[in-house]
Amino acid sequence: MRRRTLLCVSLLLSGIATAQPTKTPLRRADSFFGLHFDFHAGINDKSIGQTLTDGMVDTLLRRVKPDFIQVDSKGHSGVTSYPTKVGHAYSNFTKDPLRLFRDVTRRHGVALYVHHSGVWDSEALRKNPQWARITPDDKFDDRNTSLFGPYADSLLIPQLKEISDYGVDGVWVDGDCWAVQPDYSPAALAAFRKETGIQEVPHKKGDPYFDDLLEFNRKAFRRYVGHYVDELHRYKPGFQVASNWAFSSFIPEPVDVNVDFISGDLSATNGANSAAFEARCIAPQGKPWDLMAWGFSSNYDGVHSPKPARQLCQEAAQVISMGGGFQAYYTQNRDASIKLWEVQVMEELARFCRARQAYCYKATPVPQVALLYSTTGYKHVTPNVYRPWNGEHNAMRGILDLLLYNQLPTEILMEHHLKGRMQQYPLIVIPEWASLDPAFRDELLQYARNGGTLLVVGSDALQHFRESLGVRIGASTTGTSYIGLPNQITGTASAYQSFTPLEGTRTIGGVYRTGDMRNYQGPAASVAPLGKGRIAAVYLNLGDQYQKRETVQIRNLFAALVREAFPNPMVQVEGSRKVHVAVNRKDSRLLVNLINMSGSHANKAVHTIDDIESVGPLQISIRSAQRPKRILVQPGNQPASFTYQSGIISVKIPKLDIHSILQVD
Repeated sequence: MRRRTLLCVSLLLSGIATAQPTKTPLRRADSFFGLHFDFHAGINDKSIGQTLTDGMVDTLLRRVKPDFIQVDSKGHSGVTSYPTKVGHAYSNFTKDPLRLFRDVTRRHGVALYVHHSGVWDSEALRKNPQWARITPDDKFDDRNTSLFGPYADSLLIPQLKEISDYGVDGVWVDGDCWAVQPDYSPAALAAFRKETGIQEVPHKKGDPYFDDLLEFNRKAFRRYVGHYVDELHRYKPGFQVASNWAFSSFIPEPVDVNVDFISGDLSATNGANSAAFEARCIAPQGKPWDLMAWGFSSNYDGVHSPKPARQLCQEAAQVISMGGGFQAYYTQNRDASIKLWEVQVMEELARFCRARQAYCYKATPVPQVALLYSTTGYKHVTPNVYRPWNGEHNAMRGILDLLLYNQLPTEILMEHHLKGRMQQYPLIVIPEWASLDPAFRDELLQYARNGGTLLVVGSDALQHFRESLGVRIGASTTGTSYIGLPNQITGTASAYQSFTPLEGTRTIGGVYRTGDMRNYQGPAASVAPLGKGRIAAVYLNLGDQYQKRETVQIRNLFAALVREAFPNPMVQVEGSRKVHVAVNRKDSRLLVNLINMSGSHANKAVHTIDDIESVGPLQISIRSAQRPKRILVQPGNQPASFTYQSGIISVKIPKLDIHSILQVD
């Protein structure tokens, strides 16, 4: 019996030896595909680790083969899902999940990160209410800590150091920038008065100096993140840190903190369009990045609807076509175990992404259309520090949809991305920003005079350019009106800035007082020469309206205007309006991404879809100075027949499923 036991032990040790890592875990800068798990442990979770097994994690890693996984360490409740010595844990911990995850991922050579809540820590404030942010009505916040208190040094940093001692590769800090709200604690107000010289304390948007208070809190947040990042790097130089949504659409600023990567989790619903927007906001920031799709849809009411693989592949295509990494989010069970029944969908998603990795990951966009994300304009309208949930992005999202669903390859660029390099873009679009930095506005005008094309959308935004539009501005009218091309009009609630075109200015579309086309009020848009270039304008807010009521008529009006202002885009697609286009270069190859966006994405009542029908045939035209040697449809190395005449490559694709790439050699 003893000999048999020794033999079993020997075999077990031999098995462990053969399971030693065959590769060094990739750093986040080189990681393409990952999985995220969390469950936000709470006070009532008393048996954490009970059904979590080595084999469960081993099965996951063998079948899905991610570059990294992220697992729960502390959610917004502030309770840890591992046996912390410096924080708050209430389970008897049948097993130490963090130790188990680290041991198994190490054997597979897979990087391990933790999901750890930052500013939002309810349990820390229950134990230490003096660490809380103070609300405008002088109450202790029961969720969000103060950036001016001891929380970071007393709990957050010690806890993350403790986690790093497990050999964990890094942290994805959740509940951070989007949890921050203006702080009215004595320490915060004293610092505000000292830093700004402003003695009067504002309380809401519209109050004198409220924007100054928001900006003060923004700087405080970036200092806070910079502090914990630098402290963790000093403690463990290889420990990699991201603050969820930092330097993304939530923080439209240059990266001034030493984060190792940028990341965020997409909307639970309408994920494909959310991915198209968020990927374009992060991609130009100059840091390694990825985006996380939710593996389920939810109205944040506790009811989860797991997404089929095809739906997730559509979201992934939007992210990887912009050069980023991709991860998918699944919840852990209350004892930290994994739901193995979901692994099949993960496998299908992983296969889809891996097949495209060589053609997408770290590819760089070819400049075509730049959609301006104005940091100045955003700060002018937002009532929050870094919580863009009040429609601040609606106009920009609407115009992005109008561009993408008209097959125009588009990047979203902030002022610091565009300054000094505007001439690279044949078209720059200003989407309804009521406020612009004057110096930046002047650079935009000079860009057009030098040969570029500027398209200004919205009755407020065009006021910055009114002297250059080639029109005489008239009266502004409000109320419901109708807009569109002849015999294609639709209602809108946008204000209309009337105008009269001057000589040389062309007009597009019309505005009507009612749904009767005999009640013509004036033209909807204009295109005028400006120096060597041109300037176009729409005299109503199309983007904001399109987010509220998507209509064919607005899309067609916008398409007609863009064709007039920008008649020769690099790529044109005929055959379906449901195709998004992204044009990239990688290793000197031109790569034209075609993404099938069929499906009920924006319908909040539709949580999961699997009937994403293929589209086609598609006729693709690509402008090129020379005839290509060959064109391959990727993945699969499928040769595509083409013609080349007068600088135009013409390719016909019989069918587009979810995502294909034309590799032009």
